[in-house]
Amino acid sequence: MSATAPIATQPPAAVGFWQAFAYWLKLGFVSFGGPTGQIAIMHHELVERRRWISEGRFLHALNYCMLLPGPEAQQLATYIGWLMHRTWGGIVAGALFVLPSLFILIGLSWIYLRFDDVPWVAAVLHGIKPAVTAIVLFAAYRIASRALQYKPLWLISVAAFVAIFAFDVPFPAIVLAAGVIGYVWGRFAPRHFGGGGHGAAKASYGPALIDDGAALPHTRFSLPRLIALAATGLALWAAALGALAAASGWEGTLTQMGWFFTKAALVTFGGAYAVLPYVFQGAVEHYGWLTTAQMIDGLALGETTPGPLIMIVAFVGFVGAWAKALCGPEALFLAGAAGAAVATFFTFLPSFVFILVGAPLVESTHGDIRFTAPLTGITAAVVGVIVNLAVFFAWHVFWPRGFAGPTEWFSIALAVATLAALWRFKAGIIPVIAACGAAGLVQHLVRTII
Repeated sequence: MSATAPIATQPPAAVGFWQAFAYWLKLGFVSFGGPTGQIAIMHHELVERRRWISEGRFLHALNYCMLLPGPEAQQLATYIGWLMHRTWGGIVAGALFVLPSLFILIGLSWIYLRFDDVPWVAAVLHGIKPAVTAIVLFAAYRIASRALQYKPLWLISVAAFVAIFAFDVPFPAIVLAAGVIGYVWGRFAPRHFGGGGHGAAKASYGPALIDDGAALPHTRFSLPRLIALAATGLALWAAALGALAAASGWEGTLTQMGWFFTKAALVTFGGAYAVLPYVFQGAVEHYGWLTTAQMIDGLALGETTPGPLIMIVAFVGFVGAWAKALCGPEALFLAGAAGAAVATFFTFLPSFVFILVGAPLVESTHGDIRFTAPLTGITAAVVGVIVNLAVFFAWHVFWPRGFAGPTEWFSIALAVATLAALWRFKAGIIPVIAACGAAGLVQHLVRTII
C-alpha cells in the first residue's frame, strides 16, 4: 500500500468458501521463496490488499505456528483458513498449499530418474549441487542471526553440532535434549530464553473482515471438540498406516515410509532445513532409499518448486519407492508416485491436527516462558545441526572421491559465488539456482568442445 493511498473505513464484504478456495489454489502455485517468502506473500494478499484478516490476528496466528513442529507457512494458511471457514476451510487451505507442489515434484522426480544419465542433465545438476550446499549454510546463518543472541544459546548450538558430527547422535535425541536444557535454563535465565516471536502489529490497512476484536464462536476452546478432532486425526493416521502394513507388512517400504515420516513431522522444529538432517540420517544412512548425491539433487528440485521446502519428502518417497520397484519393473512411475503420496500424507497430517485441535487451546499460552524456553533451546540446537548438514554436503560436492581425490574447484567457486549473491546482493534462491545450473551446462559444453 502506497503512502498516499487512502485507508479504507469499512471492512470488505464477506468472503465465500469458494472465493477463498480459488485464492488458496492460486497460492499453492505461486508460493515460492521458502517460508519467509510464503509468509510475506500471504501478508501482502490477506492483510494489506484483501483485508481478510487484521495485522494483529495474522501475527498472532503466525507466532502460534512458530511454536509448533512442521512447516509454519503451511500451518499459517491452515490456521487462517480455519479462522475464515471453520474446519473445512482449514483443511482446504492447508491441502491446496501442498498439492500443487506434490504433483510438480512427482513429474520432476520422474524426469530426474528417467534422464539422469543424459550428459546435459548431469551437467546442470553438477552446477546446482554447490549452490544447494551454500544455500543450506546461508540458512544456518540466517537462523543463527535471529536465534543466537546470548552465549548460552551459542553453547547449545556448538554442542548440537559436535553431537551429530562427531558422535552421530540421532536428531530427535538432540531436539529432546535441547528442549529440556532450554526449559531448565529458562527457569534461571528467562531473558535468554523468552523467545522472540514476530512482534506486534505495526501498520493499519483499514478494518479487516476478521479484525483484532472480532468474535469467532468456533475458535472458543471446547473439550468435546478437541477430543473428537484428535480422535479423528489419530484414526486417519492409524487407518492409513494399518492399510499399508496389511498390504506389504510392517517391514514393507511404504509402511516404513509412513512410520518414518510421521516421526519426522514431529521433530521439525525450526523449519524445513531443521528436519533435513533427520531425513538424511533415516532415508540415506538407515533405510538406503536414496544416495547422498540424490538427496542433494532433491533439495535442489525442492528449492525450485512452489510450496514448503519440506516437500523434499515427496522426492525422497518417489526415489525410494522407484528404487525398490514396489510395483514391478514395468510400473516404476506408479511405485514412485505412491511413495511420494505416502511421504507427503504422513508428513503433513500432524500439521493439520496441531492447528485444528490445538489452536483454541494453545494460542492462549503464547509468551509463556514455560513454552517459549524449550523452543528457544531447540532453535539454537537446530543451527548446529544445519551447519553439520552443510559440512556433509560440502564434503561430498567438493571432494566426491574423498579428500585423497581431486578437489572440485569449479564447485567451490560456484558455492562462494552463491553465498555472495545471497548474502551481499540479496539475490533470490531460484535465480541463483538457475544461474548455477546454467554455469554447469556451460562448463560441460566447454569441456566437450575442448
